[in-house]
Amino acid sequence: MTIELPDARGRLRTYEPRTEPLAPATGAPFTSRTVFSAAHVVADPYADTTPDSPAAVDWDATLAFRRHLWSHGLGVAEAMDTAQRGMGLDWAGAAELIRRSAAEAKAVGGRIACGVGTDQIASGTLAEVRAAYEEQLALVEESGAQAILMASRALASAAKSPDDYLEVYGHLLRQAAEPVILHWLGPMFDPALEGYWGSSDLDAATDTFLEVIAAHPDKIDGIKVSLLDAGREVALRRRLPQGVRCYTGDDFHYPELIAGDEQGFSHALLGIFDPLGPLAAEAVRVLDTGNTDGFRALLDPTVELSRHLFQAPTRFYKTGVVFLAWLAGHQSHFAMVGGLQSARSLPHLARAYELADGLGLFPDPKLAEDRMRTLLHLYGVTP
Repeated sequence: MTIELPDARGRLRTYEPRTEPLAPATGAPFTSRTVFSAAHVVADPYADTTPDSPAAVDWDATLAFRRHLWSHGLGVAEAMDTAQRGMGLDWAGAAELIRRSAAEAKAVGGRIACGVGTDQIASGTLAEVRAAYEEQLALVEESGAQAILMASRALASAAKSPDDYLEVYGHLLRQAAEPVILHWLGPMFDPALEGYWGSSDLDAATDTFLEVIAAHPDKIDGIKVSLLDAGREVALRRRLPQGVRCYTGDDFHYPELIAGDEQGFSHALLGIFDPLGPLAAEAVRVLDTGNTDGFRALLDPTVELSRHLFQAPTRFYKTGVVFLAWLAGHQSHFAMVGGLQSARSLPHLARAYELADGLGLFPDPKLAEDRMRTLLHLYGVTP
């Protein structure tokens, strides 16, 4: 059987779906790398909401997806950008997500780290930004999860100089109960974060970032860098104090960054590992044996899909992630909080299906094909 898929020029092309998935096996915990998958949230399709309404979440399906990730040995990075934080999921929804996911992680023995931001305020003074961060840090720590200090739109607006970042982050790190992960999210993911760390010059911003880390190395487990610049990440990684990890957030160059070089490597905290979970886990277990070539052979072919999902405007990558979760059978519908299922075109989604199917990512290829056909019919595409 074949399926007709639309391309970017509005023409139909014939694609022959796979009949068998890759079916990677589960195995022992990872030994060479620490790996987190940022995880999406599943919307409640029956909720009577609008794009401006508070998020209506299907909690059962959302937690089931986290159990799926944990079952393959991956850690879950919760309430992050992939969970539509600030793009449909407000702080009240994020707080409930953190509580529920942290409790689930404790119940099943899964590793979890949760995003700490300032999204309960749209803007404010530096003192108000600090207070917002403190409220969220307290909730994450009380839940028993590791904290990820995320970049803050409110801080980017309130800060007037690099010193303001040094003061706010220094204050938070001094009071953190356990080592945290610092997250530098670039403006390609969120335009409101342009000029973070006090400068649009990335070299100057990097120096300020490293100054924060150097002043509190005992309070920092690692850093997550999401700048989509492999060379800059490697250079930054080599300047980190001993014991501070680099978690790549580069969804364009992750195989080479995780594999590393003679001077070191990156761990991982990636949104693309949401749809790639089982395959990514299998690749890391191969890397654990010292087989870098085998690791690259498994993971390199996934980069084309990742670059497709994260193409500009990058912040809408979540639409492709949720779409693939629907095709894979992890949820019963293709609806998103904030109505973001409309944020990518039909040709974009069709190409995502083709690439994911080619990788064997769907546990039931026939289900994925049937759901793709359903979407095509809804858009008026007929054989």
